[in-house]
Amino acid sequence: MKVLAINPGSTSTKIALFEDDACLLSRNVAHDAAQLAAFDTISAQLPYRKQTIEALLAEENADLSGLDAVVGRGGGLIAMEGGTYEIDAKLLEDARTGANGVAHPAQLGSLLADEFAREAGARAFVVNPPDVDELQEVARITGIRGVYRTVHLHALNLKETAIRHAATLGKSYGDCRFVVCHIGGGVSVSAHREGKMIDGFDIVGGEGPMAPTRCGSVPVADVVRYAEGRDLGEVLSLCHKTGGFVSLTGTSDAIELTERAAAGDEACRLAWDAMIYQIGKAIGSMAVVLEGQVDGILLGGGMAHSEDLVQRLRDTCAWIAPVTAYPGEFEMEAMAAGAQRVLSGAEEPKRYTGDPVWNPPTCWID
Repeated sequence: MKVLAINPGSTSTKIALFEDDACLLSRNVAHDAAQLAAFDTISAQLPYRKQTIEALLAEENADLSGLDAVVGRGGGLIAMEGGTYEIDAKLLEDARTGANGVAHPAQLGSLLADEFAREAGARAFVVNPPDVDELQEVARITGIRGVYRTVHLHALNLKETAIRHAATLGKSYGDCRFVVCHIGGGVSVSAHREGKMIDGFDIVGGEGPMAPTRCGSVPVADVVRYAEGRDLGEVLSLCHKTGGFVSLTGTSDAIELTERAAAGDEACRLAWDAMIYQIGKAIGSMAVVLEGQVDGILLGGGMAHSEDLVQRLRDTCAWIAPVTAYPGEFEMEAMAAGAQRVLSGAEEPKRYTGDPVWNPPTCWID
């Protein structure tokens, strides 16, 4: 089964070509920041990004003959269950318009996948996009009437890490209970039970541990006071762009931060320590969600390459369950694997409806 995976990011687009389990080609296509800035909307970047990808495929003499499927990262969609979704008109329209209100280049993934698939006569899918929301109902309730929790997490890598670790235990993902973390530019901590991601944090909305560019959870009253007299957009950017390491130390580069900390920079040392401390707290909270029955704590993402971070989380959390590091990410492999499960008949494709996965209880509707 031959699958092309496309994963758009802020300044680049990752592409990978797979034949069964073999990766035939893997490249990261850089985009000119000035050219991207010239587009009014993210969806307007589509022709430019497609042409750049086509140029690279031609340069690499990539053979797309016999292509079975193209998978896009997905994004901009209304909250949905996890799984592999066949791209259709409704999914494309919501991705194009950013129906969930979160503008992110990932929403180009389904649009690009559809175009390449049409030209190749292949099927087009998205797999576990960032819009996956499988929270159990009790996890959605807050202490403010009319305000409910949702999640934005690294669902693709979180679920693929869990699927792979379950296999090492000789089990299926659906038979396990894991706390799974993605520790990179953003930090996702999530509870997985019987194949569902039943709790986690809204890392776009300012929940969970701090991260290189994200403020993490902050007391509401303090945020309200901080916001007084400031531009709302400036304050909201702390949730996903200018918070965390950027706000505290002026850098979003974790390697630079740890090097500065080792050289005696107290602000960098304290920021690093605080992030690890907060990740440990978040892992503990997800272990409680799983009632202490945890088959493993899994650490993925780029910062899981840090032996210091991994060891300190082992020291903090190993009493709950074994801690296993999966440095880096499996996003491209996960996208291809999701398509291949459908192509082989092992999994049924899901249909995107655009309907919310959850509606507020009638007892609190005015």
